[in-house]
Amino acid sequence: MAAAWPAGRASPAAGPPALLRTLWLVTVAAGHCGAAASGAVGGEETPKCEDLRVGQYICKEPKINDATQEPVNCTNYTAHVQCFPAPNITCKDLSGNETHFTGSEVGFLKPISCRNVNGYSYKVAVALSLFLGWLGADRFYLGYPALGLLKFCTVGFCGIGSLIDFVLISMQIVGPSDGSSYIIDYYGTRLTRLSVTNETFRKTQLYP
Repeated sequence: MAAAWPAGRASPAAGPPALLRTLWLVTVAAGHCGAAASGAVGGEETPKCEDLRVGQYICKEPKINDATQEPVNCTNYTAHVQCFPAPNITCKDLSGNETHFTGSEVGFLKPISCRNVNGYSYKVAVALSLFLGWLGADRFYLGYPALGLLKFCTVGFCGIGSLIDFVLISMQIVGPSDGSSYIIDYYGTRLTRLSVTNETFRKTQLYP
């Protein structure tokens, strides 16, 4: 008569098959996970050319309009320059086609900021303010006829107003009345105003 196996313990004969089944399930699960991971890596979507990192492309200098001294095709304070992905870079071009670049093909157009000008020259405004400011010629030229007439009648506010206007125009604080910008050489002495906003990082000054 065979002795009964104590309750709560597995039979020795049942042990190896159960262990083998467990190992088989772990192996199958690992195989599925590996296949899914390799499929995800192999099926990675090709990035757009405009999403390339710095150093993976180079952009041309903007073509400057001789009359306005601003980039050609400047519209709504924005112009575009051609950018060329580096050789052996694969990305989606302007048409959305996946392209392997050699370094000579245009990959995308990069937007750059430009200014709105309307024919007012900075050099002319400064010259008028320096030599004919006491007659109000600078204010007439910039589109402020009332102030120009007042300066003409008061001889430039006895010279004080002419001096103040010359400083303000030279520092580009006073500009054309229509809100446009001066025509200044593209690589000339432009004034860039920096404003403090919530996105501006202000570093606390440390004193020794």
